[in-house]
Amino acid sequence: MRAKVWAQRANWFAVLTGSLVLSVLILVSPAYADNGLDWLKRAETAARQQNYSGVYVYHHGEHIEVLRVLHRVDAKGEQEKVEVLDGTPRQFLRINNDVYCHLPGGKQVRLERNAPRRFFPALLPANPAMLLDYYNVKLGGIERVAGRPCQVLLLEPRDGYRYAYNLWLDRATGLPLKSRIVNDSGNVVSMFAFSEVQIGKTPDIRYFFNDLAGKSILKASLDQPATVPWNVTPPPGFARVQAAVRALPGKQMPVTHLVYSDGLSVLSMFLEPVNPKMPKMQGLAAEGAIGVYAREVDGYSVTTLGEVPNAALIETGNSVEKQ
Repeated sequence: MRAKVWAQRANWFAVLTGSLVLSVLILVSPAYADNGLDWLKRAETAARQQNYSGVYVYHHGEHIEVLRVLHRVDAKGEQEKVEVLDGTPRQFLRINNDVYCHLPGGKQVRLERNAPRRFFPALLPANPAMLLDYYNVKLGGIERVAGRPCQVLLLEPRDGYRYAYNLWLDRATGLPLKSRIVNDSGNVVSMFAFSEVQIGKTPDIRYFFNDLAGKSILKASLDQPATVPWNVTPPPGFARVQAAVRALPGKQMPVTHLVYSDGLSVLSMFLEPVNPKMPKMQGLAAEGAIGVYAREVDGYSVTTLGEVPNAALIETGNSVEKQ
């Protein structure tokens, strides 16, 4: 029974990590970027408009993955390729706002259209100034990451609904080279860090060939937003950025997936009819770095999860009402 519960949660975690997270270039010298907002703007622009490639480590809970990323910008827009280098082979190809996940076995490709979230190092919203309402931004020291000097940036939450973020931004370009989420106890919740990186050199176009020949395309969500017959009130600053209907392994019916973000922190909600044959999940739980809060509402299972404090999960989950 307990194994079924964790297997069900594993499907949700796979959606979250698989989604792992999606203006004219203004060249700002390090001397000009003398405050936190300047650095945030540089980081957002660099992640979107710089050409780069490298290998980084993603560490959350007891889980560690090594990934290779290639990012190219040309007249057609953005192209990004992310490969998981250990464990189950996975490959993600983002062409502007569409993400193709090439699944193990090589016969199926999952397509996510108009994906709102991007991969590391693209962590920040298009308007970083929006974060200042919910985070205090401070400059830290100068530290090296992947052999490059970086400006450390500290984003401290103004309330109990989000964790602190530490960013290491390349001094020459502003590109985020390391990021970590820190909880209110000072423990690291999760971390991204480049071990090697090359910035400014355009990756060859051949690396972005999207081989779809003979493969079936699985839509990860509907092209149009899901109809959501629910009222949900997330914590201050969190707005809904996605509403999708997903088919998850082991589920007879599609599951409604809602995503809320303050521009940096993200929490997800899954809603599905109660299945009397499946064990019930109630209350708080955790899977590594990801917190989980589950309850039933009018015959539906409501599960809220993410790398956010329990207060954010509980308040969001308890706010759910059927329209």
